[in-house]
Amino acid sequence: MFDKILIANRGEIAVRINRACQELGISTVAVHSEADTESMHVRIADESVCIGPNPVNKSYLNAHAIISACEITGAQAVHPGYGFLSENASFAKMLDDHKLTFIGPKYSHIEMMGDKIEAKKIMKKFGVPVVPGSEGKIIDEADAVATSEKIGFPVLLKASAGGGGRGMKVVNNKKELKSALPIIKQEAISFFGNDAIYIEKFIDSPRHIEVQIICDTHGNYLHLHERDCSVQRRNQKVLEEALAPNIEEEKKQDLFKTCTNAMKSMGYLGLGTLEFLFDGNEFYFMEMNTRLQVEHPITEMLTRIDLVREQICVAHGDKIFTNQENIKPLGHSIECRINAENASDFKPSAGKIKMYHPPAGNGIRLDTFIYSGYNVPHYYDNLLAKLITTGRTRNHAIKRALRALNEIVIDGIQTNIDLHKKILSSPDFKNGGVAINWLEQNINIL
Repeated sequence: MFDKILIANRGEIAVRINRACQELGISTVAVHSEADTESMHVRIADESVCIGPNPVNKSYLNAHAIISACEITGAQAVHPGYGFLSENASFAKMLDDHKLTFIGPKYSHIEMMGDKIEAKKIMKKFGVPVVPGSEGKIIDEADAVATSEKIGFPVLLKASAGGGGRGMKVVNNKKELKSALPIIKQEAISFFGNDAIYIEKFIDSPRHIEVQIICDTHGNYLHLHERDCSVQRRNQKVLEEALAPNIEEEKKQDLFKTCTNAMKSMGYLGLGTLEFLFDGNEFYFMEMNTRLQVEHPITEMLTRIDLVREQICVAHGDKIFTNQENIKPLGHSIECRINAENASDFKPSAGKIKMYHPPAGNGIRLDTFIYSGYNVPHYYDNLLAKLITTGRTRNHAIKRALRALNEIVIDGIQTNIDLHKKILSSPDFKNGGVAINWLEQNINIL
């Protein structure tokens, strides 16, 4: 096993990875910006290295600084968490060139799945159903119009290198298309450094269902069932649950088999998540995330499998400790993403946490990095904590989540805790199976 791992991230996920490493007896190195000197992940790691000033491009996205930190501390491997450099194929290759292990997939697979156009082609070849759309990137306006008219409006413009809900826009007719195309191209350049755009058929009011997989070098290609991530705002996940309610078990099992067969055909290694739109009858592949997901804890709570631990072991060349027959979900789990944001306009909220009190009790897990007296910086993502509740049934998990949300105290900054209470109390959500546009349509009512 590795002796020392550098954690190339911050916030709650850096704390989460650190804990898994410590339980494996692995020493940890935390890297941080100047703004994160007092962050929890820095305090609990065995060693820490400041890799730059506050902007992410000068710190957490500074690949050369991270590799230098490995050389200074003697770290043998790098865990990228999610976001930042976690799906950067060039970074993974740089680590390989420096004889360092990237705790994630092969860089060739990151590169393939990072290009949404290429990913769809590959998955289609492996028998995975995909959303109808352009075969490749859109060349110009005329190509966009011709493709959209062939598919049929409304259509969805998407940045090929996009992610995190950015670089996407629904257009309903030719006029809207011509107006939106240059805007999406510019957004794609600004956020992803790549203006390649493709077009998909817009599926109205689908659900967002994803399948968690893990693969090793010993011929094991396993799934850990599905998650429902349909509660979204502006294409950003707000609340997730597992398992997905109100979907026939036979349809799920067919999807799992399709996903694992595709991974076997690819020779995939490590953790990955295949994301699908579900229209009530069919699943359509959207993209694959070649990294640990924000919402991985709900899968961990249901399956009792530590995904970060297994991710590290697989990267080391070890065999997954279990087999498919033993991966049986127990009960139901819900994750609420608690963000630092204004309740009325959703703008990020930064400042000092005057008082913090976590919820406790049976079936409660809170992944966070905050503490009383901590100053939340305004430079980074506004995720403060992930509240995960697990119950015998979905209704039990909902009631437990509401109880935990009533207990938690985060005083000094604004949060979206009240929004989560309203979502969980909504009759629509309680009935199960809301669509990805449900929260947007009901936000004012909630």
